[in-house]
Amino acid sequence: MRKTLRALAHLLDYPSETLKAHIAEVRKAIEGEACLSAGNIAHLEPLLQKFERAPLLDLQMRYSALFDNSRALSLHFFEHIHGENAERGQAMINLGEEYIERGYLMTRDELPDFIPMFLEFISCLPVDEARDWLSQPAHVFAVLKQRLDERESEYAGLFHLLLCLADEKPDPQAIRELLARGQESENASVDDSWEEEPVTFMAAHHNKPVSSIVAKLKAAGKLIMTSRDN
Repeated sequence: MRKTLRALAHLLDYPSETLKAHIAEVRKAIEGEACLSAGNIAHLEPLLQKFERAPLLDLQMRYSALFDNSRALSLHFFEHIHGENAERGQAMINLGEEYIERGYLMTRDELPDFIPMFLEFISCLPVDEARDWLSQPAHVFAVLKQRLDERESEYAGLFHLLLCLADEKPDPQAIRELLARGQESENASVDDSWEEEPVTFMAAHHNKPVSSIVAKLKAAGKLIMTSRDN
């Protein structure tokens, strides 16, 4: 799963000339690792074809219009959970500490909850542990997928693949909460602050052990997890 996660991390990052020039290798890496079915990989094909055919400037402008100008499509997943209140800062510190403890060096100028960086980090973990980490923000991925589908964006397919890799159905209530909050903030400027209470971070883990990041955030009162039997 390592190559697939890294390929998806690159695709979700700001489009570069290097990525565009090597998009065939990205496709080959995902198909070759075969941790996703051909049917699921097909969801990514519109985005791959866009990278092949569209000018780089168009790709960059489209990316910025989607992810840089709307809180509802932010690629920092703690923003969806905590907004801009103090809880987000502590959650960020805890996540950064988890990176350091596992020997992951953050060499780029991004916050720890930037999804491409998060994917690069979990790509270094054993498969079972990577799936567990990936499942924790799965409801954020589900909401982003839905919002991108509504905008008819090719990036929706990427989040479809992340949900497949997580291999866990996102909590419906958590999705509803995030959608409601996003609707309230859709008309807000990216410079405005969210003043509401942080949304509950919920996920069903089906008796799987909770990873240390969740344990730390839960102990700090920053993250609420619920377990339920389906």
